[in-house]
Amino acid sequence: MEYKKNIVLDKSIEFSLELIDFCERLRTEKKFVIADQLLRSGTSIGANVHEAQNSESKLDFIHKIKIALKEFEETKYWMTLCEKSQRYPYEEGLKTKLDELGLILYKIISTSKNSLKK
Repeated sequence: MEYKKNIVLDKSIEFSLELIDFCERLRTEKKFVIADQLLRSGTSIGANVHEAQNSESKLDFIHKIKIALKEFEETKYWMTLCEKSQRYPYEEGLKTKLDELGLILYKIISTSKNSLKK
């Protein structure tokens, strides 16, 4: 059985794998609190996107994607702290991938809400 390509699923997995590596780097530098928070919120984006694929209705799908979007915003916060801090590592490429994922999530919400109106 061949599955249709799903960009948001692919990007969420790709982001999560790179985030895991970054958080391991934070942990080796003993930045445990940020590493743990970032790992939880960042990987939760993909978990919620994946859960949304088996939603019970369009409203349930939107709700699950909104949860992913909330996790995106939290992850963006922790990444911003790393970016602004003099004592934390930061990876611009990871932030770029996070921003791309956020744009996709916002577009999914917008498109899904518009399809409800029709």
